[in-house]
Amino acid sequence: MKFEDLGLSPETLRAVTEKGYVTPTPIQEKAIPIIMMARDIVGLAQTGTGKTAGFTLPMIDALAGGRARMRMPRSLVLEPTRELAAQVAENFKDYGKYHKLSMALLVGGESMGDQTKLLDKGVDVLIATPGRLLDLFARGSILLNDIKILVIDEADRMLDMGFIPDIEKIVSLIPPNRQTLLFSATMPPEIKRLTDKFLTNPKEVSVAAAATTATNVEQHLVHLHPKDKKKALGHLIKTENPKNAFIFLNRKRDIGDVASFLQKQGYDAAPLHGDLVQSKRTETLQGFREGKIKYLVCSDVAARGLDISGVSHVFNYDVPMSPDDYVHRIGRTGRAGQSGRAWMFATKMDEKFLANVERTIKKAVPVVELDFGATPVKDDSEGKISFKREGAPKRHEPHKRAERPAPTPKAESKPSSHAGREANKEEEIVDGPGFGDDIPSFLR
Repeated sequence: MKFEDLGLSPETLRAVTEKGYVTPTPIQEKAIPIIMMARDIVGLAQTGTGKTAGFTLPMIDALAGGRARMRMPRSLVLEPTRELAAQVAENFKDYGKYHKLSMALLVGGESMGDQTKLLDKGVDVLIATPGRLLDLFARGSILLNDIKILVIDEADRMLDMGFIPDIEKIVSLIPPNRQTLLFSATMPPEIKRLTDKFLTNPKEVSVAAAATTATNVEQHLVHLHPKDKKKALGHLIKTENPKNAFIFLNRKRDIGDVASFLQKQGYDAAPLHGDLVQSKRTETLQGFREGKIKYLVCSDVAARGLDISGVSHVFNYDVPMSPDDYVHRIGRTGRAGQSGRAWMFATKMDEKFLANVERTIKKAVPVVELDFGATPVKDDSEGKISFKREGAPKRHEPHKRAERPAPTPKAESKPSSHAGREANKEEEIVDGPGFGDDIPSFLR
């Protein structure tokens, strides 16, 4: 099947052709005809399958014949992160350039005044993160009673980030007579409840089993001591020579440290996490896309939906606490049929998280022993792998303090008149010149 067979308008097909696409992906092939029939849909697809174009293309055609009114957008796309929202906005710009559709991007970290001016002009497509949308609604800057199409993208990520109450509030503000499109990589019970509550007789389309990994991504696991992680990362970058790579960590406070380590080694690396201002995050992502930044050291804020082609490697510096995040992380490589390589570092403290990952993907990640200065030692009593570091300092018994002799009882002393002493503290009084027995009356 080709895009011409999906019933899209000539203007949209022209834009798709100029992007170099001829054949739709499986999720696009299944979802686009259903969306064009104005039906509700639940789309289940692993990351990197092209689902963003799967809903933007039919939305552009559906909205082409109308006109937006002041502060009353005609469609709403909800995204969990600013990066994903910006990426969807780029899709609408690329595919809708031959249509006269207006668009606004509402995300945190940007001028609320500029966003309000766009809403005042009227927008056909509103792309937003839940927090900023509710802020502007509370200020009276936006009305949601003319929404014809609602898209809830990356629904399981919304759940992970605690946005479900915000989603429920937003949906309650939108007319029930609408078309709702929900996309998710997995279908946990809370998301199933959401679909039952807000979608009307939805058609479910799925192109892959939930939480499966792409077959064209080689996966590798390295067991090591926590202090060996930087050494192992440097060794792999030197031996693998990646074209570029995502390096994922669990804690934001560690991201800058690892990025600085790589920079000191002479690598083009940069940090990306939620605490950076939006302008810096945008600049960093653009630098990675353009090849100015080769190694993006990031948190899971970048793990979902970022469509950057040609990424050769993913390094899981930490085992993700959520097994679904492992699927999304390694999905950053091996996109559009290309091959990719994914590495994961695991310590003894990660046994529980590692077991969850392997249970979720239904296979064990192949273990690789690296020769980078750490010596693996198998503990036969438990059947687990532990590690000794070369040149590691020996552990010493804590120094025991010599027992002090019991203090000799002192004779009762009279209170000192030294200024600044706190009355509630027990202090040692030293005999010396004073008032003797003639204590002034104001001190008695």
